[in-house]
Amino acid sequence: MSVDQYQAVIGLEVHVHLASRSKIFSSSSTAFGEEPNSCTDPVCLGLPGALPVLNRAVVDAAVRLGLAVGSHIRPRCRFARKHYFYPDLPKGFQISQYEEPLCEGGAVEFRVAGESRRVRLTRIHLEDDAGKNIHDASGVSFVDFNRAGVPLVEIVSEPDLRSAEEAAEYMRALRTLVRTLGISDGNMEEGSLRCDANVSLRLHGAEKLGTKAELKNINSFKHVREAIEHEIRRQAAVLDRGEAVVQETRLWDPDRGLSQSMRSKEHAHDYRYFPEPDLPPLAVDQDWIERAQRSLPELPESRYRRYMGALGLSAQDAGVLTSEREIADYFDAASKVCAAPAKKVANWILNEVLARVGDVRALAAADLPVPPAALAELVELVEKGTLSGRLAKDVFGRMWQEQRRAGEIVASESVAVVSDVGLIEETCKQVVAAHPDEVARFRGGQSKLLGFFVGKVMKEMGGKADPKTANEILQRLLG
Repeated sequence: MSVDQYQAVIGLEVHVHLASRSKIFSSSSTAFGEEPNSCTDPVCLGLPGALPVLNRAVVDAAVRLGLAVGSHIRPRCRFARKHYFYPDLPKGFQISQYEEPLCEGGAVEFRVAGESRRVRLTRIHLEDDAGKNIHDASGVSFVDFNRAGVPLVEIVSEPDLRSAEEAAEYMRALRTLVRTLGISDGNMEEGSLRCDANVSLRLHGAEKLGTKAELKNINSFKHVREAIEHEIRRQAAVLDRGEAVVQETRLWDPDRGLSQSMRSKEHAHDYRYFPEPDLPPLAVDQDWIERAQRSLPELPESRYRRYMGALGLSAQDAGVLTSEREIADYFDAASKVCAAPAKKVANWILNEVLARVGDVRALAAADLPVPPAALAELVELVEKGTLSGRLAKDVFGRMWQEQRRAGEIVASESVAVVSDVGLIEETCKQVVAAHPDEVARFRGGQSKLLGFFVGKVMKEMGGKADPKTANEILQRLLG
C-alpha cells in the first residue's frame, strides 16, 4: 500500500501563553528573556508552605477565548493536580483542570486554499507552565524556572483534521484569534504558542480510529506541517509491513527531519489526577460572562466575510487584511473616512504600507508616519485625478519619510497631475515622431504598444501628465 491508501486523523492540543504580567498562581513576573531563575517565587518553585492564589485576569482571558469560539463556560469548575516527574517541574505536579474544565465545546473556523473548515473543540482549560530544560553542548543540563507558573490555556480539539496542511492552517487561525482578542502575543519563537499533535491512520472508508502517536512540543507552523507529514509516512510504513502502531509520545527533531520515541503514551490514570486541595472551586457568574462577551472585538472570520461581502474584496486580499488585527484595524480606519472604494484603500495597504512595516504592531503606534486618515486623503487625490499612480507613489514615499500629509505636499510643491490638453498633445506628438518603428508595429496590430507610448509621455512630463488624456490623444494620433 501507499500513504494514499490511508486517511490521517489528527487532533491538536495547543498551548497558549496568556498575556498577564504575573503568573497564574503567584506574583512573579512573566517577562520573557530575563536572567535564568530571576522570575521565580516560593509558589512556582513549589517550596513548602507556599499556597497558590488564582490570577483573575488569566481567568478573564480564558473566558473571552471560550466565548469567541462558542464554548460553554462552566459556572463552576475546579483545578486538579496532574502528577508527573521531570526536572523542569519543581512541584512534582502541574496545576491543571481535568474533569471540570472552564470551557467545553465550541469550534474554530478557518480556511484552507480558500475552502472553509470547522474544527470542533473538546475543551479549553487553564494550567500553569513548567520550567525549561537547557542542554549544553558539553553534555551538562540546566533548568531555568522563569517559565514555571506562566499562565497557559490548553485548547484541545476533536480529531477533525485530515492533513498536515489543515493542521498548520488551524494553528494560524488560533494565533490570529488570540492576538485579535489581545490575550496572547502568539509568539511561537518564544514558546507563547506551541502544540502537541495526535496522529493516527485508518484505511479510507473505515470508521474505527487507528492507534495514535503524539508528537510533542512543536513550535512553528512549518514544523507542525513537516512533523505531521513525517508521522503519516512513518505510520503508513509500519502498517504496510503488517505491524501495529505503538501508542507513544515522540519528539520531533526539526534539524534532522525525524521523530524519535520519547516514552509510551500516558493515560489519564497515569497522571493520578485529583482535585487541587489548595484552591477553592472557581465560580464564573452570568454577569462576568456578559461583561466578557461585550468586550469581544469583531472576530477574524466575521471580518473576512464582511470584507468579501459588503466591501467586495477578493478572498486573497481579505485573507491578508484579516491575518493580523493591526492590519485589519488600519484598513477599517482608513476605509471608513475615505470616499474612494474600499478596494483602492486595500491595494495601497497591501502594496505600499505593508512593504514599509517590519512589525505589523507598528500600525497601531501613535507616531506611525502615515496614519489611516492620511492614507485615505492620498487615495482620494488619486481617485479625483489630482495625482497619477506614479506621482502618488512618490508622494507616499515622502509622506512616510517626512510625516507630511499628501495635500500639503501637492499644494506646496506643485506635484499634481498636468491637465493642459495642449501641452500633453504636444508631448504625445513628439513621442510618436521619435518612435516610427513602434508606430508601424502598433498600426500593424500590436495594440499593447499603447502602454509603451503612454509610458514615454509620462516619462517626458515627469509623471505629471493626466494618463486618461494622454491615452485618448495617443489613440487618435496613432489612428
